[in-house]
Amino acid sequence: MDAATEAALRAQHPVFWSNPGRRPLEEVRPGLAVGLDDIRAAADRLARFGPLLAALFPGELSRTGGIIESDLIPLGPWAAKGLPAGDAVWLKADHLLPVAGSVKARGGFHAVLRLAETLAREAGLLDGPMGDTTALAGPAAQAFFAGQTLSVGSTGNLGLSIGIMGRALGFAVTVHMSAEAKAWKKARLRAVGATVVEHAGDYAAACAEARQEAAAAPTIHFIDDENSLDLFLGYAVAGLRLPGQLAAGGIEVSRERPLCLHLPCGVGGAPGGIALGARLAFGDAALAFFVEPARAPCMLWGLATGRHDGAHIGELGLDGRTLADGLAVPRPSRLVGRFMEGVCDGVLTVAEVDLPRLVAQAWAQGGLRLEPSAAAAQAGPARVRGAGLAALAGRPASHIVWATGGGLLPEADFAAVLALAGEDACS
Repeated sequence: MDAATEAALRAQHPVFWSNPGRRPLEEVRPGLAVGLDDIRAAADRLARFGPLLAALFPGELSRTGGIIESDLIPLGPWAAKGLPAGDAVWLKADHLLPVAGSVKARGGFHAVLRLAETLAREAGLLDGPMGDTTALAGPAAQAFFAGQTLSVGSTGNLGLSIGIMGRALGFAVTVHMSAEAKAWKKARLRAVGATVVEHAGDYAAACAEARQEAAAAPTIHFIDDENSLDLFLGYAVAGLRLPGQLAAGGIEVSRERPLCLHLPCGVGGAPGGIALGARLAFGDAALAFFVEPARAPCMLWGLATGRHDGAHIGELGLDGRTLADGLAVPRPSRLVGRFMEGVCDGVLTVAEVDLPRLVAQAWAQGGLRLEPSAAAAQAGPARVRGAGLAALAGRPASHIVWATGGGLLPEADFAAVLALAGEDACS
């Protein structure tokens, strides 16, 4: 990283960092610890457990047979401002994912189901791969899971995903959160019967304490947002499903019309999984850009220094306190950072003052109720185009801005964010 970029990070100025380590997929693939078969296995698991999910959440999932997926929504000219005439922008509506209302639903549910499947088979409560998964909604399984505890460290949305899924199966659930995490997310977790432990430190400190607690007790199962392959593979399923969704919408993806993914990034699991799934599905026609708040650019710092989880934003004089609470993470995942060394195309940061403006813009122009973390992705297309990347030179592109959360956001909290934007931004 050059001195000017580091100085801009320290000053919390918007930065675009192009990843010099990004390589062709065929060079990256041999060194990956996971591949298409692993992601397909995760997709198959989610499909096998579809009947169970439909039984547990009939109001939200009976129509889809328990499959959790979101729509691709074409956005109007407001989203393509500053882009070449041939570019188009879609929104991936993960903020409306059923049950958990965020991008964390796929990864969180997959991790819980993977663990529940393993425990249930060991206890003789579930037959082999073709067994009736709805048995896990029965009284015997529920009684068994009541003696097991799921533990997770979260800024909010992952905790909601783990908490909702875990409690539906009968697990005890403990969610470790920093004191700054949103009060409404803590209240929603407590409402489903999860225990919320608040920590005076930041997200990383909450995870460290939760990890240590779980290591001392065999019935506590820590779902590690920083290191879990089960979470990562669940997120990657979204990238693997994109070709079918795009083809159904008549959206071409090729080297002559690349697909640009704009992914809000905290610790990195969800955006990293989606990015890898898309790269494996589309090859080098897919480009992945992470979007971080200028107050918490942990993935950029970890990738640019090559130190991954050894890099902490405190080294830049930043405390990570941002309106984009879902991205308020001080250090990135080592697991994801190493996967992304050759996969991620770049990282951009969004100034704190712009976050409420982007929320207001999505609401006023598109009728979209997004959290600041999710709305940050809207900054991606114009910033990426402005970077003058060779992969996009002279080519039209399709852009997907990933709306990671906001569907469960209480009205009062949403109104408070709009108020920060001011009347001009909402008009």
